[in-house]
Amino acid sequence: MSSPSVPGSIHPISGSPFREALTFDDVLLLPGPSEVMPGDAKLISRLTSTITLNIPILSAAMDTVTESRLAIAMAQAGGIGVIHRNLTPEIQAEHVRQVKKFESGMVVNPVTIHPDDTLADALALMKRYSISGIPVVERGSNGRGGKLVGILTNRDVRFATDPTQRVAELMTKDKLITVDEGVNQSEAKRLLHHHRIEKLLVVDNDYRCVGLITVKDIEKAVANPNAAKDEQGRLRVAAATTV
Repeated sequence: MSSPSVPGSIHPISGSPFREALTFDDVLLLPGPSEVMPGDAKLISRLTSTITLNIPILSAAMDTVTESRLAIAMAQAGGIGVIHRNLTPEIQAEHVRQVKKFESGMVVNPVTIHPDDTLADALALMKRYSISGIPVVERGSNGRGGKLVGILTNRDVRFATDPTQRVAELMTKDKLITVDEGVNQSEAKRLLHHHRIEKLLVVDNDYRCVGLITVKDIEKAVANPNAAKDEQGRLRVAAATTV
């Protein structure tokens, strides 16, 4: 003797190998009040065992979808973009680099220049990396960077016309404002405001430049509090590869 049918249940059709099922038209979700406000909802999701996203959204690794521009927007919103692989490895790496440098708590190992380099060298670096300031360091030895001796900014080169002029003649070298590694954001922001500067040089115990903190990065961090970032404060990004 078969069990009685329960109203609303799904059960086999007599004499048929098929089962009854429901479609979207068979189900109605009734709206109702909620005690959870939209602004209080937490969408934090774990992408891997070590990577957490603030929203569970990834953009597709397609050449019509994700390159550096969308990857930046995705990371700022709390998700992550996957750079497609329909590129040369060098160009794909450049897209990743653009995302990482767009917003960072500190630019680690920033682009540097030497005192005996020329204005033309400096302008080429600024154009290539879309930067407005370059720390000036001595030429190092044994593969190590030399000591910090100055900084070259747009303000220093604005009216310079001789492309062969040495960086040492143009750079700002007096009263450099530097901080040690590990400085927190609030202290960095205070120093930038107090000294009316846009870039803060981070040095190690040997006075080698190991980082750069900028006003723009701090402003971006404040504007995008839910951004997905790595341990160094840089935007997260992924890149597709072959199997």
